[in-house]
Amino acid sequence: MSLLEVRNLAKHFGGNTAVDDISFDLAAGELLALIGPNGAGKSTTFNMVGGQLTASAGSIRFDGRELLGTPSYRIAHMGVGRTFQIAATFASLTVLENVQMALLSHHRKVYSFWRAATHRFRSEALDLLEQVGMHNQASRPCSELAYGDVKRVELAMSLAGQPRLLLMDEPTAGMAPAERNALVALVKSLVVKRNMAVLFTEHSMDVVFAYADRIIVLARGRLIAQGNAEHVRAHPEVQAVYFGTGKTFEAVAPGGEAS
Repeated sequence: MSLLEVRNLAKHFGGNTAVDDISFDLAAGELLALIGPNGAGKSTTFNMVGGQLTASAGSIRFDGRELLGTPSYRIAHMGVGRTFQIAATFASLTVLENVQMALLSHHRKVYSFWRAATHRFRSEALDLLEQVGMHNQASRPCSELAYGDVKRVELAMSLAGQPRLLLMDEPTAGMAPAERNALVALVKSLVVKRNMAVLFTEHSMDVVFAYADRIIVLARGRLIAQGNAEHVRAHPEVQAVYFGTGKTFEAVAPGGEAS
């Protein structure tokens, strides 16, 4: 049984159709990439799954439960995590404190600003930082980190909610090729280790074709192809959509770059 089931999803803005009759599944332990050119409907689809937008039609079921009409904060407490294009961390707090804050939020613990919370969930936070390779930088303020490391902290924060499904919106945006391959390789390892499902949008074709278990491709609001990297790379409609963008869809090794 699929963990996430999207059926006949649609979104209309006035007389414009942003997403038109999209259906796909996502299983636990699977890394699924959502790609397409600008204006394809990726962000709209992504935000409907996360609850930031309400669908005009269709169904989104998570572990058998309908998500349509459910506020995003309730979706989060159901086991759906999210990261953003721009990392959402507190620059003035340390790496450890950022993850502790995420754990406090997950456990719905509220502290007044004068009440020290630095001892709360410390070991759990350090364990999450170990999982993302940031344990040795726990005491550093996030303002001092390289951008790739900030994204790792954000990933640790998203794991604080123990998500069964993680939504990652352009996780490697603004990162160099080596950084983005390292981050997505880390996500891939966490998918396997935690038996977690991940749906991610991405413009960097090198990481998509190197790491995604499956790929779904949108164009003009419709799903035009889905399957593994080999199938999608050879799909004539996908090639037509990307023709002239510089994407050749040639296979690349991790750390490499598609032309």
